[in-house]
Amino acid sequence: MLLRKRKCSYLGMLGGRTGIIRAAALALIAAMALPSSAATDRAVKTKVPPVYPELAKRMKITGVVKVEATVDADGKVTGVKVISGNTALQNAAEDAVRKWKFASGDATDTVSVDVNFAMNN
Repeated sequence: MLLRKRKCSYLGMLGGRTGIIRAAALALIAAMALPSSAATDRAVKTKVPPVYPELAKRMKITGVVKVEATVDADGKVTGVKVISGNTALQNAAEDAVRKWKFASGDATDTVSVDVNFAMNN
């Protein structure tokens, strides 16, 4: 009885290069089919500055908090979500952006906003 050594590799499981190309093409098609959540640009009519958290002041924490704001057709902020930034500054950034007023638009949009926290000497 002759035993054959079976070749088992990732390429073999996908059918060689053709399988990899097919898998990449399927992944690309799937990514293109998903709706994008691109943020739009709307002019800010009223910008309320954030209240610098006392603890962050004492610790001399500075930086930018990136926020996504959901803005209705009238320009009112209906939702706020922090994308990145120091956790000591995030709540203050959210509270400030909730009070902002944007230019009117055709529909509800998502707007990306950077809230900068800097120490004044």
